[in-house]
Amino acid sequence: MSNPGYIVGLDIGTTKIACFVGEKVENGKIAIRGYGKTESTGVKRGMVFNIDETVDAIRRAVDMASEQSNVDIRTVNVGIAGHHIKSLRHRGVLMRENCDVEISEAEIEKLRQDVFKLGMTPGEEIIDVIPQEYIIDDEPGIRHPKGMLGSKLEANFHVIIGQVTSARNIITCIKRAGLEMDEMILEPIASSSAVLDEEEKEAGVALVDIGGGTTDIAVFYDSVIAHTAVIPFGGNVITEDIRQGCSIIKKHAEEIKVKFGSAVAGENRDDEVVSIPGTRGRESKEISFKTLANIIQARLDEIFELVNAEIQRVNSEHKLIAGVVLTGGGAMMKHIQQLAAFRTGLDVRIGYPNEYLANDNSEELASPMYSTGVGLVIEGFKRYEALKRKKGGAMNNNGIIIKTPEPVEEITDDEQDRAITGFFSRLGTKIITRATKYFNGDDIDK
Repeated sequence: MSNPGYIVGLDIGTTKIACFVGEKVENGKIAIRGYGKTESTGVKRGMVFNIDETVDAIRRAVDMASEQSNVDIRTVNVGIAGHHIKSLRHRGVLMRENCDVEISEAEIEKLRQDVFKLGMTPGEEIIDVIPQEYIIDDEPGIRHPKGMLGSKLEANFHVIIGQVTSARNIITCIKRAGLEMDEMILEPIASSSAVLDEEEKEAGVALVDIGGGTTDIAVFYDSVIAHTAVIPFGGNVITEDIRQGCSIIKKHAEEIKVKFGSAVAGENRDDEVVSIPGTRGRESKEISFKTLANIIQARLDEIFELVNAEIQRVNSEHKLIAGVVLTGGGAMMKHIQQLAAFRTGLDVRIGYPNEYLANDNSEELASPMYSTGVGLVIEGFKRYEALKRKKGGAMNNNGIIIKTPEPVEEITDDEQDRAITGFFSRLGTKIITRATKYFNGDDIDK
């Protein structure tokens, strides 16, 4: 990008593709300087099914955001979701030869990189490895082990796994649109950056992002990510249920869902009806609000049953004091907060991505449907600043070097690239990320 002070988030969703250009202002909040949104016709359940249609939609959304912000967009942070995403927990161990030498950043990164060597099912790849806690000489609960002493360094990692082909399709779309990939970020993690605060993450909270094609879940406890999951149902399947149940076309099903839909049938009366015009001279059809709500509630009951099963994997171990936060376009459904609280047995609130946005932003951007896009910008700034902090303590006259005490082996250039770009280098792509440029000492403005 022409100005490194800007971060761009690109949300490639099932119903929309949205691009956001963000800038961090003096008070630490994010100002969205430009955004563009187009209809998504080439994506189903979070996965690209039509490259050409997706590339065209990306270009149009990026052009709108670029024109509005007056920023030449070249690099983007992209979200990834889809029913192929899954996660697991893994513990890594590093035995140190010299316990009198302080633990270095290189050792911490080597411990993380070792996780990428885990054997995966054919066609699957580790997308990201997120540290949860470190253990030094069997002493748990350490968040920042750098500079400490010990003979054994261990860590619990949250490992996110996805299909290689799905990631490649996203990368192909980005490249064909004339853009470069900066980071690929799991969408529920991006959304959590936009709508959750640190107190909720510490107390224990489940983020439930109800999108068009999928429902994404991220559970936090004690300020670290404890569990992620993707359920292959979202708002589109509710629209399809209405279309079939009421025998109307998809366009009208979506319209009445948005305007008159309710997640709780008992909140509607039988005499409240909406009239749907007939096609090609046919008579109009009347649908009661209660009938509509029954169809919606039946599908949401199923979604929340699956959500609750994912939450219980963590909640049986740790109590989620902060309950559930609903976000995404599906969270705008009337009475959905009541239904979610009833089905999960937890406190529920709606998450709006306005807490971290500057006051001069458009009110439209505070909608839950933009949580992922805004979160990609926020998460992009977090990762960029973390990279700057690492670089700041590891410079010498010859460039960027991570200091490694003997006898720990120095990280190679290839290992360093993998540490920054995750699994992209193993996909055989030629993507040059902002992070790689930064470590190489290149001009990231280009």
